[in-house]
Amino acid sequence: MSDEAREIYHEGFDPRKERFAYPNDRVMEKPFNWSQMARLFTYMKPYSKTLLPLAIAAMLVATAVRLAVPLIISHVLDNVALAGNLSFLWKLVLAIGILYVLQWLGNRYRIIWMNKLGQNVIYDLRKHLFSHIQRLSHRFFGERSAGSILVRITNDINSLQELFSNGIINLLTDVVMLLGIVVILAIMSPTLTLAVLVIVPIMFFLSVKLRRAIRRAFQQVRLKQSRLNSHLNESIQGIRVTQSYTQEQANMGFFQRMNRDNFEGWRIAVRRGAMFRPLVEITGAIGTATLVLLGIYLYNRNIIELYVFVAFVLYLPQFWEPIARLGQMYNQLLMAMASSERIFEFLDERSNVEEKPDAAELRDIRGAIRFEDVEFSYDAKRMALHRINLQVQPGETLALVGHTGSGKTSIVNLVCRFYDPTAGRVLIDGQDLRDLSLESLRSQVSIVLQDTFIFSGTIMDNIRFGRPDATDEEVKEAARAVGAEKFILRLIDQYHTEVEERGSILSMGEKQLLSFARTLLADPKILILDEATASIDTETEMIIQQALKRLLKGRTAIMIAHRLSTIRDADQILVLDHGRVIEKGNHEELMRTGGEYFKLVRAQFNVLDAG
Repeated sequence: MSDEAREIYHEGFDPRKERFAYPNDRVMEKPFNWSQMARLFTYMKPYSKTLLPLAIAAMLVATAVRLAVPLIISHVLDNVALAGNLSFLWKLVLAIGILYVLQWLGNRYRIIWMNKLGQNVIYDLRKHLFSHIQRLSHRFFGERSAGSILVRITNDINSLQELFSNGIINLLTDVVMLLGIVVILAIMSPTLTLAVLVIVPIMFFLSVKLRRAIRRAFQQVRLKQSRLNSHLNESIQGIRVTQSYTQEQANMGFFQRMNRDNFEGWRIAVRRGAMFRPLVEITGAIGTATLVLLGIYLYNRNIIELYVFVAFVLYLPQFWEPIARLGQMYNQLLMAMASSERIFEFLDERSNVEEKPDAAELRDIRGAIRFEDVEFSYDAKRMALHRINLQVQPGETLALVGHTGSGKTSIVNLVCRFYDPTAGRVLIDGQDLRDLSLESLRSQVSIVLQDTFIFSGTIMDNIRFGRPDATDEEVKEAARAVGAEKFILRLIDQYHTEVEERGSILSMGEKQLLSFARTLLADPKILILDEATASIDTETEMIIQQALKRLLKGRTAIMIAHRLSTIRDADQILVLDHGRVIEKGNHEELMRTGGEYFKLVRAQFNVLDAG
């Protein structure tokens, strides 16, 4: 990349512009509503008869002590300082000591029980979200980056942890504390109580003015974090490409701008959120000054007694403290609202492939596949398949041939029911796929992809992935059957060798053999090979061809292949062009017709001869 192009690349990037966002990753303009928060709190329901009441009981004990102590101290002043009753002093000191022990116990168990409840709720919520995402269709994952999805499951749920662990119980504590203080003060002196309360509506009126700005700021923070994580995920996954084209500097510049934008988002959100505390302190100072002036005035005229004035002075800090925390709690609720909106956006997402409530189980199938006048479109604008009719008998192999975009993968997606046809029907053993349960269908269909995904774990774990209950001997037998054991035994720990993420310690051919062993162990009736030999050398291909013969035996198979030499023995070959079947037959029949298949074979062998 030239210096001029690099400068344009850097300067042209503005993370704040929506055009850089994924279409479904955006700030959602929804009003703050308690119904959504109530939906969030439903995750506490399983603990509403155990941990929650215990925590509330502990909170009530601690709060009752805090409300009682100022009353006791004010009476000490009347009975000891003024009346000189020293014996009464020791009784009150002992009572206060006992009360503080109760308060300590109440606070201790409140913290323990609420943190346990909070962790359970976060566990349940994350489990629910992850489970739901796993059931969503391929279209959902095609419209969102992996980083964006990752942020919802990690950051957005983590941001709710403080709310469930401390926020809810603190809110209840503060509400009970405020109500208790107001009742006590109103009984002692309604006049002074009104003087204190007149400040509260002013504070809430001013704080309400900040709500929209604060909520918008925290939503922006979540969005910027999502974009930053998306870029980090792509950078790590594509590091080899970045280094191959020496684009580290350009990529770093891109990251720095996203990182700076994320930093600015947090700075703005924190600055706006920080306006609550000073606002409370200012109103508290005004309220305190009003109380002192009015209290002295009423005491000098013998309207109130000294202990009442002292009690008001002692209660006032405890009155403003919950008010201040309620302001902070509102900030916490705003953050929770921003996160819950993003979480519920995913939870409200519905798969474009819906399973019927009375879906039938697909068991002991023969493997016959039939397409009846099938049409399909990914976006309702451009047709990917046009009136496809095909039939594959049990145990037959169907090969799909055609240029990129001809519809080969679309046919495979419909057989696996990753999508449903726009029109027509796809049937297995005469049963419409839309009438079958997804689990039973996909348990009978396995896919071997060109880019085999290897999970972190051992070789044995990866082979066993499709059938977790398989024994070690069954795993080894599957590996031997496809010729994978030869390279496995050369590894340091053989079957127990830990492979890194995506199996980077293995060659392409070795990963493909592992995927064959995984598929053989799962023992599907229908096998789909999506260009399974496209990225391996000729020598490895010979080994894999032998493995394929073992894998295909007794199974219905659909093969997508660019190497036409791998499909010579297929029972049927479909030549596709822009979603239409233009030729159909076996290898010999299609070669005799001299049509498109013949041209593709000749062109490919001419390229090989030239090489």
